[in-house]
Amino acid sequence: MTAARAHSQHRLAEGLYDPAFEHDSCGVAFVATLTGIPSNAIVAQGLEALRNLDHRGAVGSDPKTGDGAGMLLQIPDGFLRSEVDFDLPRHGAYAVGNAFLPTDSDLASKAKASIEQIASEENLTVVGWRRVPTSDASLSDLTRSNMPCFEQLFVTAKGAPLMGIALDRMAYCLRRRAQHETGIYFASLSCRTIVYKGMVTTAQLPQVFPDLLDKRLESALVVVHSRFSTNTFPAWELAHPFRMIAHNGEINTVMGNRNWMRAREAL
Repeated sequence: MTAARAHSQHRLAEGLYDPAFEHDSCGVAFVATLTGIPSNAIVAQGLEALRNLDHRGAVGSDPKTGDGAGMLLQIPDGFLRSEVDFDLPRHGAYAVGNAFLPTDSDLASKAKASIEQIASEENLTVVGWRRVPTSDASLSDLTRSNMPCFEQLFVTAKGAPLMGIALDRMAYCLRRRAQHETGIYFASLSCRTIVYKGMVTTAQLPQVFPDLLDKRLESALVVVHSRFSTNTFPAWELAHPFRMIAHNGEINTVMGNRNWMRAREAL
């Protein structure tokens, strides 16, 4: 996909400023409350901030084909409990994340079975899966053609319950093995935060994921991102935020950064 790169320079070179050094880049916004009390208002403000970043994202020749957009928020425990048909451990004692599964039901079932086996090997218990409601009505044919199926995986530690970073470390091992051994990508897998994202525009994100418009969805903080792909082509997996961060500029040393991380991954 060739993204539209329309850019108009309004200022002339002056002093130390030279418009030749201007660069387009992604947009990032962060909304939080000092009270630390989750509310739907924070989520709504995050979506508004994301819409206001529409000019920082790129689209293809079809304006319905976006480079990507997403939101990171705290685990909406009350919302999830009301949506699943199985019992969840107490808040913080389970990890959950959006899995990008094949649209073929047989392939998805095999992938889920493999992930459950890996979870058991990593001393995690699969509590259940939740099919994430989605709508592709606002998407272009190109975006729709490679859209995955989304399901949320819920896991908890075997034996004594773990919470916080201890549980997230175990979930990390599951997520990495799942990606390497089954090819299934998780937007996140954590007991603290969850990520909704995709190859969509800022306006399309809540349309594709109606969860984000549910008044029961609450968080004390959100991070939103509007993507302008520079070094890579747009893809559902490459949208931001990632599991811990989002950036709004080029990282041209990405290969070196990845190699440094791989060298320390065993630690």
